[in-house]
Amino acid sequence: MLYIMRHGITDWNQAHKLQGKTDIPLNDEGRKMAAAAAEEYKDLHIDICFCSPLKRAYETATILLDGRNIPIKTDERLSEMCFGDYEGLAYSFQIPDCPINVIFQKPEEYKASIGGSETFEELFDRTGSFLREVVEPLLKDGKDVLIVAHGALNSCIITQRKHLQIKDFWSNGIPQCKIMEL
Repeated sequence: MLYIMRHGITDWNQAHKLQGKTDIPLNDEGRKMAAAAAEEYKDLHIDICFCSPLKRAYETATILLDGRNIPIKTDERLSEMCFGDYEGLAYSFQIPDCPINVIFQKPEEYKASIGGSETFEELFDRTGSFLREVVEPLLKDGKDVLIVAHGALNSCIITQRKHLQIKDFWSNGIPQCKIMEL
């Protein structure tokens, strides 16, 4: 079985800032969320956990699996989507005609990098290669795999696994510190 989880909350989440690849750690609330998830999912069988190397995801995975003797492996391909020059921008939806909003509001219209942001093609390529090369062989061997990552990265995994159209990229919603079974 494949499971995914989004990291716990950070100060930038609370400030409604675009994080992307900026390496922001969990805050105290995020750590409490991860600890609550550890209790909630303590009986869920997991053979191996892969996570983003970014602090917020790795710390979530570490708290979640503390004391469970489950290996946690990081992979750069699980880093969050890069939002380029827009990382750190707060409340982008309140800025009329902010170019980066197309990623969130009309993903099917996002074709080229905006301010150094990653394209969906780039995100799908690296995420897809991770799924094909690492996850699928483990699933075929009957392993239960957990990926702890980020909102856009997890949405990319869902879109690929469920064969969704790009216009539905954000349709599943990824709550923080909740496991989704795929």
